[in-house]
Amino acid sequence: MLKSGLRRKSVLLIITSLLLATGLAFGLVGSTQAQPVPVLSILSVNPGVSVTVGGYNFPAGQTFTVRMGTYGSYGIGGTVVGSYATGAGGYFTSTYAIPAALVGADKIAIRFESSAGFFSYNWFYNTTSPTPYPVGPTPVPGYYGFPTFDITSVVSGSTVTVLTHNMPVGQAFTVRMGDYGTLAIGGEIVGTTPDTGGSYALTFTIPSWLASKSLVAIRMDGPTGYYFAYNWFYNNTTSVTPPSPITPPYYGAPTITITAVVKDSKVTIYGNNFPAGQTFNVRMGPYGTLGIGGIFVTTVDSGTGGSLSATYDIPAALAGSSQIAIRLETTSGYFYAYNWFYNTSTY
Repeated sequence: MLKSGLRRKSVLLIITSLLLATGLAFGLVGSTQAQPVPVLSILSVNPGVSVTVGGYNFPAGQTFTVRMGTYGSYGIGGTVVGSYATGAGGYFTSTYAIPAALVGADKIAIRFESSAGFFSYNWFYNTTSPTPYPVGPTPVPGYYGFPTFDITSVVSGSTVTVLTHNMPVGQAFTVRMGDYGTLAIGGEIVGTTPDTGGSYALTFTIPSWLASKSLVAIRMDGPTGYYFAYNWFYNNTTSVTPPSPITPPYYGAPTITITAVVKDSKVTIYGNNFPAGQTFNVRMGPYGTLGIGGIFVTTVDSGTGGSLSATYDIPAALAGSSQIAIRLETTSGYFYAYNWFYNTSTY
């Protein structure tokens, strides 16, 4: 369950986003005002018949196409099952029929996307769930954006110190650690955070079974399951000074949508909610890597921020690949967005 990408080496699941592209030519278009990221929750499922969803943070004045597809597809190119006009925006609930081709599927992806580049997706079990779906999201009134945290220091095999950002008031988070690649989901509990909100430094002991691992995942889960943040660190003794948040305050996360592909040649993307005054490296890599450590393509200056469109050459080393990951990441590592695309001329 993912949405889109936010660095400080952490992201909202958007899940995930869970989460999602770049090139030589680009232009800033549309509003430069930072927008919250739309979040989609599964509220209930009538197996083989319909699914009811809840949407939060959806922008006003947008019409979203609703699609369902196979699990793992993020709903990209899925069967259209309806649309939703957001009106004044905010929170909503809506029910959609499961298409005939997916009636027998165990898991189904669902996706909302607008022509302006906003999107959100999730997935659900197409069965009676062994654990009930939540009644609905429980956002903190007046809270915007997502909680995140940076790794500031590590004592190898012993402790890790983090610095949180934008934590919601009244929410004490459970902190877990686990194997790298798991996002620390279901990991060992190593502590909790205060419920005072904002930014603060915390130090946690690395569990003994992770003490010799070279990479460790760390995660913070809010008490309602609505908010969470995760990160990972090299288990080497080190200390870093995390970059400062941009000014004026920036909310949400940069996101990327794939808009066109020319097989083995070019990919065109649309980016939304990019922070101002940032330089992003554009990379491509094998599917499943999120573009991390991928082949460098070019850099992009976000200028005044907001939205951008761009077309990039697909590296020769990735020609022939069926799926390719693409990533935009600031040189400071503070912000990023990623996506992937089928390497076919079908978009």
